[in-house]
Amino acid sequence: VQLQASGGGLVQAGGSLRLSCAASGGTISSVAMGWFRQAPGKEREFVAAIGWNGGITYYGDSVKGRFTISRGNAKNAVYLQMNSLKPEDTAVYYCYVRTLSTTYWGQGTLVTVSS
Repeated sequence: VQLQASGGGLVQAGGSLRLSCAASGGTISSVAMGWFRQAPGKEREFVAAIGWNGGITYYGDSVKGRFTISRGNAKNAVYLQMNSLKPEDTAVYYCYVRTLSTTYWGQGTLVTVSS
């Protein structure tokens, strides 16, 4: 199974970006999909997650009210709509898929927010 993340880039503070993550290469019986991020010199931080049917979502405290996670209809994709971006949101964003037996990770996409 491979995860391909995309949508990162450079944006000014207050702007928006939408990250996408598509899974391929096999049938995934996911429990949850989501995003972590890692800023330079910092530990990886939980951003958001969504349950297998899209009915339950979780957010890190630093992004609540600004970011929205959603899943594609085929349930092999996950999206992160990021609004009101702040310079402290600058990081590499990693998507993941968690199954009952393992977790798959994408390669990361860089988000840079300028002040």
